Amino acid sequence: MMLNHSTDPIDPAKLTPCALTEVLSQAATDPAAFGALCAEADQIRARVFGDTVHIRGIIEFSNHCRNDCLYCGIRCSNSAITRYRMSADEILETALTAKRLGCGTVVLQSGEDPFFTAPVLSAIICRIKNETGLAVTLSVGVRTRGELAELKAAGCDRYLLRFETSSETLFNAIHPDCAFAERIACLQDLRELGYQVGSGFMIGLPDAPLEQIARDIAFTTQLNLQMIGCGPFLAHPGTPLAGKPTLEHRSVYYAAMALLRILNPHAHIPSTTAFDALDPDGRDRVMQCGANIFMPNITPAKYRRLYQLYPGKPSVDEGGDASFRRTCERLTALGRTVSTEAGHAF
Repeated sequence: MMLNHSTDPIDPAKLTPCALTEVLSQAATDPAAFGALCAEADQIRARVFGDTVHIRGIIEFSNHCRNDCLYCGIRCSNSAITRYRMSADEILETALTAKRLGCGTVVLQSGEDPFFTAPVLSAIICRIKNETGLAVTLSVGVRTRGELAELKAAGCDRYLLRFETSSETLFNAIHPDCAFAERIACLQDLRELGYQVGSGFMIGLPDAPLEQIARDIAFTTQLNLQMIGCGPFLAHPGTPLAGKPTLEHRSVYYAAMALLRILNPHAHIPSTTAFDALDPDGRDRVMQCGANIFMPNITPAKYRRLYQLYPGKPSVDEGGDASFRRTCERLTALGRTVSTEAGHAF
């Protein structure tokens, strides 16, 4: 399937994995085709969501992790980093900052840290809900159905768990402590328990051809997610996959995001931080090809520099106020309006 350079929209029903591969290939080398694809995705975003952008403040509250993923800077075998855990009071204080700044949601993100059990997290969620009224998203890895039910009862609204790649073979090769089937089962549990569910994949995994990115896009769409969070593959220098190259054609990263919007018109799609590590204006570019969510990092500066999942993480020395202010400036420059509402899924 060739991209249409006219104003005729792409028919999502025709975007099979094979057709998606062809679209990605053409967008990689044809600037006109790439521009048309991004423009269509942005038109869909504007039609469904308007120019309003929901702001979700990220709190990276622990860099302890029991897993040893081959690309991640906080993998358990990395002894070169200083580990930290924010206290419940620190997390609440940061959530109160998010409320003051105008975030509608806080995203509590960590490694898979056994210290933060479901009861510990539930107590924190209850305090945030009671004292701020903010929506709460958790991103803390695979949990049992019982744990997820407890967290939902405490007031957790959303859960983000990336499947990373739809290739079980590739997933298992780079995640020695995880199982693909277990992760997919967790996503199903989340849906059945009433969460707003977010997932996604890493774009440009090493030795993965365009066909794999196409299959990942198709798999994401089949999951019928409320939120789709994807980012470029960027291996931390202290990991076994360090130095693996990025995709030859940078436009593929953005074309993949545009296709996700075209195939998932009602999903919330954030412009994730890693795109700024790929390109200085990476998150701006994602906002222009279909994204409608921006997630400034409001983690206290003394911890932020220690949460290094990948190289080149931007703004590691900023405080929450500065990050939020820069976010507003960027979005205003793009002609977007900042919303203080939670921005729940349809």
